[in-house]
Amino acid sequence: MRLDKPIGILLLLWPTLWALWFASGGRPDPVVVWIFTLGTVLMRSAGCVINDYADRDFDPHVERTKMRPLAAGKVGTREALGLFAALLVCAFLLVLALPRLVWAYSVAALFLAASYPFTKRFFAVPQAYLGVAFGFGIPMGYAAVQQAVPAEAWWLLVANVFWAVAYDTEYAMVDRDDDLRIGIKTSAITFGRFDVAAVMFCYGVTLALLVWVGWRLGLGGFYAAGLVAAAAIAGYHYTLIRDRERMACFKAFLHNNWFGAAVFAGIVAELNLKPLLR
Repeated sequence: MRLDKPIGILLLLWPTLWALWFASGGRPDPVVVWIFTLGTVLMRSAGCVINDYADRDFDPHVERTKMRPLAAGKVGTREALGLFAALLVCAFLLVLALPRLVWAYSVAALFLAASYPFTKRFFAVPQAYLGVAFGFGIPMGYAAVQQAVPAEAWWLLVANVFWAVAYDTEYAMVDRDDDLRIGIKTSAITFGRFDVAAVMFCYGVTLALLVWVGWRLGLGGFYAAGLVAAAAIAGYHYTLIRDRERMACFKAFLHNNWFGAAVFAGIVAELNLKPLLR
């Protein structure tokens, strides 16, 4: 479940929080926030389990993953699938407390989470599929708050796809040599010598889409300041990945927590702090 490595939880949680704050005008129901937060932990954990199940024959050949429980033979496949099922049941019980439209979107979210690990066999940029899976809390958040999913939610989801391609390409750059040897497809391999340029392009598109959403919603300087901070963080990531050194690329991946946090801080400041200063 990798609860000792919370970066995956945070990368799932930030876009979900963006959506809850946007959808509610900065005043989400605390109960709904807690449901989505706990659901994020459960679904990320389930995603890790099914990912390790799907990659159980590959992970022993990759330096960074060879000691994962399934790869190292510490647990069996039936135990892993049992844990996966238990996590899904717990997540589904949470969804029952939300409007029925969220139930429908939760089925799509489950399919995305369960199928993503297998896309690495045939999809040249599986990170894009990951972005949809990691961002599906966005339409679910709008459905929970507004019982509808407006256009802005889908624009946010597209922005999250580009962000996921950026940060997960940084992650894939760490394992590129191992992935080439065992035949797994990743964006780092697909982009080849243009990998750094592709990462920065994806950051740029992410920020452009977030600007577009903010313009549509009439947001102002506080939100813009959050995006400027996020852009500065993306620029810092360029300094880390430009030489393609493995540990520096991994550091850039981990640092994406602050990119998501900067955007969220801008949203909160715009919707919650700015009205107090008028």
